[in-house]
Amino acid sequence: MTKVNNDCKVSIIVPTYNEKETIISFLEKVTHQISKNNFDAEIIVVDDGSPDGTAELINNFSKTHTNITLLNRREKMGLASACIYGFSNTNSPILGVMDADLSHAPDALPYLLNPLLYNMCDITVGSRYIPGGRVFNWPIRRYIISRTACFLGSLLTTVKDVTSGFFFLKREVINNVPLDPIGFKICLEILVKGNYQTIMEVPFTFCDRISGKSKMGTKETLLYLKHLHKLYKHKRTTKKKNMQIA
Repeated sequence: MTKVNNDCKVSIIVPTYNEKETIISFLEKVTHQISKNNFDAEIIVVDDGSPDGTAELINNFSKTHTNITLLNRREKMGLASACIYGFSNTNSPILGVMDADLSHAPDALPYLLNPLLYNMCDITVGSRYIPGGRVFNWPIRRYIISRTACFLGSLLTTVKDVTSGFFFLKREVINNVPLDPIGFKICLEILVKGNYQTIMEVPFTFCDRISGKSKMGTKETLLYLKHLHKLYKHKRTTKKKNMQIA
């Protein structure tokens, strides 16, 4: 395990599992944006024991890019827990999450990071479903499922796209917050439980993965519904406690 650079201002957490087809292209594009915009940023890849050689590719790439760290986990433990693991392995004041399959456009990074760097908000969320945002090369079935999932999530937060998974935040948003998500949607967990005042949604174009297999399926859909139920319950309980304190 390589030591994380704790001097960086921004840490981008990238969970991976069997992403050998896209990981190098992803890292090239993100490091280009970091250099182009002069961001003081590092990339922390959390790999869940990918059997396809993803970790080896990252290790080789990191030899010529000192702002890339690979954290290896022995088995597949899930995207949300990978993000939390990444958060806990850096002291950076700004944290973010991106997918390694290039569905999250690297050229959107300045638009998500600058509002935080200039203290304009506490959280930025990449959104497919606000003016300027869109999805590309996506089957209609996936689109309908995504919009339905976002509608159900909108009952918990004002954010229009709670499932994009492309977001950045100030560390204090999650300080001392007991994050315990079910499934993939760590962003929704943070939006419901986090300590923040202002959110900015940033439009971006979501492109379906160009290679590899999508990790979304029936199991993940059921986990999302279970997660929603848990968060609805949390919000009701928190509201009752706040009313009692008042």
